Amino acid sequence: MDRTQNLNRAETFSYINPWIRYFLFFFSLLFWVFSLLIVMIGVYAKVQKATDTVRDTFLIDPAIILIAVGVVMFFITFCGCVGALRDNIRLLRVFSFSLTLVFLTQLAIAVLGFFYSDQTRHAVGKFVKKAIVHYRDDLDLQNLMDYIQKEFKCCGWNDYTDWSWNLYFNCTQGNPSTERCAVPYSCCTPIPGEAVINTMCGFGVQAQNSLDADKSIYPVGCADRAVLWLESHLLLVGALALGLALPQIAGIVLSQSLITQIQDEISSVL
Repeated sequence: MDRTQNLNRAETFSYINPWIRYFLFFFSLLFWVFSLLIVMIGVYAKVQKATDTVRDTFLIDPAIILIAVGVVMFFITFCGCVGALRDNIRLLRVFSFSLTLVFLTQLAIAVLGFFYSDQTRHAVGKFVKKAIVHYRDDLDLQNLMDYIQKEFKCCGWNDYTDWSWNLYFNCTQGNPSTERCAVPYSCCTPIPGEAVINTMCGFGVQAQNSLDADKSIYPVGCADRAVLWLESHLLLVGALALGLALPQIAGIVLSQSLITQIQDEISSVL
């Protein structure tokens, strides 16, 4: 009797913890659905501006960035879902390796950005310069720049004269544009009680000296404003970084644990 019970117990025993398996599955499934949503939003945004033919904006196009991030997330989380559900060691290893690579890349960027702040500022400045140059060529890019300037209360990267990088706002004498020497309306300081936004509030501002310009637009460039924001919101930045890192670390630990359990299960059968 006891021997029969022991044999039955041995047959039903498994090294694979179902809690770890299904937690990893639903964990990956959640982010898999989220990645699909990101891709759909990116594709929708890209389709809505299908006439856009400016190749230089490809790498700074918010729609393209959303699609790229969504596709990478979709691939990683798909491996996690199927690997956990089917006890597939190969897919789980791909999932774990991909998450580790993404985590280490993010960590390296954060460390390099901290220790090489001047080089980081220069690199981001090149990205912002391209965004300013193509401000009128891409509606999503235009909305993004306007949002950043209004939220951070800044204008340009270093200062408001950076908008001369744009063909329409260029302040050279021979520029025939009606927006010559202007800045976007998002640079303007809001007037209390103003019911309708004056989109022409920045016209001619670049032709003014800094003291006069500061009366109607934000005097600080977005580079300095971003540094000030980071310094005054260190707790929030740390919480965001931790919130981003914890799911990745959890995915790596769970997948490695499940891989070990599957290998033990296979060894016990052999």
